[in-house]
Amino acid sequence: MFDYYQLTVPVYNRALNQLAHLLDKAAEFAAHKKISDETMLGLRLAPDMFNLTKQVQIVCDNAKYCVARLSGVTAPVHEDDEKTFADLQRRIVATQEFIESLSEHDFKDAAGKTITLSFLPDHPMSADFYLLSFVQPNFYFHLTTAYAILRSNGVDIGKQDYMGQV
Repeated sequence: MFDYYQLTVPVYNRALNQLAHLLDKAAEFAAHKKISDETMLGLRLAPDMFNLTKQVQIVCDNAKYCVARLSGVTAPVHEDDEKTFADLQRRIVATQEFIESLSEHDFKDAAGKTITLSFLPDHPMSADFYLLSFVQPNFYFHLTTAYAILRSNGVDIGKQDYMGQV
C-alpha cells in the first residue's frame, strides 16, 4: 500500500518550489534583456504546444487536483488569468498553500478510491494508476516543458535549477 500523502504533498511542494525558482530566473532574464512578461510567457516549444503560462497552470492544476481527488477535499478554482511572472508566482503559492493544508489523515481512504475524470468518463482509474500512470507523468511533462521553453530561449538555467538541492 502506498503512502499517498508522502507521494504527493511533499513531492509536489518541492517541484513547485523549483518551478518558482525557474520563473524567478526567467523574470531576471527578461528584465535584463528588456523582454516583456507577455512575450516571455507566450513562448512555446512548438506551434501546436501550450505556451509557458499554460504549462505553469497545468503543473499547478495537476498538483492541486491530484491531492483533492485522492483526499476527497474540494480543490480551489483558479481562473487561468495570469498575465505576468508575479501572477504565476501567486498561482504557485496558492497551490502550495492548498496542498500543504492537507494532512496524512486526509489521505486515509485514498487507496480504495476509483478516480473518474470528466474528460475520460469511460476510463475509471484506481488511485494507484491515477497517481503513478496519469498524474505524475503529466505533472513532470508540463514541468519539464516549462523548463525546456525557458532553456531553449536563452534563460541561464540547468539541471540543478530543475532538480534543486538533492
